[in-house]
Amino acid sequence: MKLTRRERQDSGALSPSNQRSSPFNELTRIRNEIFRIFEEPFSFGSAASSLFEGWTPAVDVYEDRDKVTVRAELPGMDKNDIEVSVAGNTLSISGERKQEEEKGEGENYRSERFLGRFQRTITLPAEVDPNQVQATYKDGVLTITCGKSEQAKRKQIEIKTS
Repeated sequence: MKLTRRERQDSGALSPSNQRSSPFNELTRIRNEIFRIFEEPFSFGSAASSLFEGWTPAVDVYEDRDKVTVRAELPGMDKNDIEVSVAGNTLSISGERKQEEEKGEGENYRSERFLGRFQRTITLPAEVDPNQVQATYKDGVLTITCGKSEQAKRKQIEIKTS
């Protein structure tokens, strides 16, 4: 599954809320929202509002025998502004990118960085043990390592001869 970054269509105006995007990125974003609505049918109310949000972090999800690893791009964030929670096989990353202190250096010519709250909910490929979840944040990348629950781990079955 390919995960893409959500972006707003650039209308050409020099507004802080606009971001560059191609029509294909917009179609991909809408398709991903539709898929998410069908995956999480009871969160339809939140899907409508997230359809118009400007930014969610890009993530990579990796799975091996004992753990699931999620890496999220959160450049320029402070670790105290990021929240991570897990329930069953659902991981939520949320937080807020706050506005930097304004400097009186002139008028804003172009601003494409998104400010404000974000939330990203990911359905993990296996159920994880909440007591075995660790998160580290370095160089703008949040790495979350989730140990799989014993029920989710693949077990080798010995074949006996009779």
